[in-house]
Amino acid sequence: MSEASAPHAADRRELTGAQRNAVAELLRVSPVADELGRRFVRAGHELHLVGGSVRDALLGRLGDDLDFCTDAHPDETLRIIKGWAESIWETGREFGTIGAQRDGLRLEITTFRAESYDQVTRNPVVVYGTSLTEDLRRRDFTINAMAVSVPEHRFTDPHGGLDDLAAKVIRTPADPRESFGDDPLRMLRAARFAAQLRFAVHPDVHAAMSRMAADLDRITAERIRDEFTKLLCGADPITGLRLLVDTGLAERFLPELTGLKLEIDEHAQHKDVYEHTLTVVENAVSFEEDGCDFILRMAALMHDVGKPATKAVGPDGRVSFHHHEVVGARLTKARMKALRYPKDITAKVTGLVALHLRFYGYGRGEWTDSAVRRYVADAGDLLPRLHKLTRSDCTTRNRRKAAQLGADYDALEDRIVRIAAEEDLARVRPDLDGNAIMELLGVPPGPVVGRAWKHLKEQRLEHGPLDRDAAEAELLRWARAEGLID
Repeated sequence: MSEASAPHAADRRELTGAQRNAVAELLRVSPVADELGRRFVRAGHELHLVGGSVRDALLGRLGDDLDFCTDAHPDETLRIIKGWAESIWETGREFGTIGAQRDGLRLEITTFRAESYDQVTRNPVVVYGTSLTEDLRRRDFTINAMAVSVPEHRFTDPHGGLDDLAAKVIRTPADPRESFGDDPLRMLRAARFAAQLRFAVHPDVHAAMSRMAADLDRITAERIRDEFTKLLCGADPITGLRLLVDTGLAERFLPELTGLKLEIDEHAQHKDVYEHTLTVVENAVSFEEDGCDFILRMAALMHDVGKPATKAVGPDGRVSFHHHEVVGARLTKARMKALRYPKDITAKVTGLVALHLRFYGYGRGEWTDSAVRRYVADAGDLLPRLHKLTRSDCTTRNRRKAAQLGADYDALEDRIVRIAAEEDLARVRPDLDGNAIMELLGVPPGPVVGRAWKHLKEQRLEHGPLDRDAAEAELLRWARAEGLID
């Protein structure tokens, strides 16, 4: 490490801790890694643990997926690991990557790369490189451009990744304009790593992201979706989201988020709806119980995106956003479809956005038991998340108001539990099934049965469970009113 790049005294202590972490982590995987390295050396090749694996080892969080690079081409790699690996896959072969499994570890071995780009197409043209130094220079960030040779355990860090790891800075090995010009997705990856690692981007990187944000349009929706999902599921998604908005990247694929900066929250408790939204996301994260709940986080992020289109100013100067949950659900569905999210994920997020305002007004004592049943029935399996989203949406700084909202929602949850103990709220269905309806009315399968079923479900929601006699009497009353029977 040169004097020019040496960290200050505090960073030296951090590096010592990081190096201890790396030793412990590498000792855990070294029986497999070193054994594999010896096989490559015997075949006349070199092998290096590289990229995220080295970074995570230094952070003390190395998992069971290990990344290696080598001067061996894929065919040679296959020959070396054949008979040693417990399983082998070649799905990444066109990019020079061979996958293998051994002793519970997943290994990806990639030939040195020297990619070339025309800065127009979306994917790199894979060209095999000839040296580790060349391979490391083409990587996205310095913290991912470190390597440890196996079995020698020689550490290689030509771009100061160790220093940047200690300083918690995201920087590119090459000029960021060159790096992002090669692959614009790296700009989104910078925001993702900021969210995952709680790191700051280097000023030069930030400037390049701002100048080149439009280049993200060259990237497929699927690749953007995958990086954004990782960002939103990061340990600190707020940092990543702010970076997307501040650099203009959000405008390229999630303009609804940037649009929230223009709308003043009607409660006048936040600078704008954008700041309120970030607080709601932060609150939602605090309610998670077992890792990232992407559906909850995405719903928190999108819950108010309908406000810009529904903003109105009344005669008294008060701002309102009537039915913004309906508009927001529609915008959310369209945006997630554009980003190629699966239909089931989109439906759940959209459902939460559409329902997030239903609770307000409960504290005024206007809800009957039938309203509670409808709330539960409409939410379905989204109810636990809806509870969390609704509580997350309470961001008022007025302590008395916040306490009242919390108490009101506590009361609603208690009421749901009470009614659920008396009725099967998880499966609110009519008291007569389709077969019973057909038998009683003497009709074949068809629209009449569907209409009767829907009517009985409405009665179930309104009045609670009916016994068999009461349900049959109600069905017959409805059928007579509809002119179906005398």
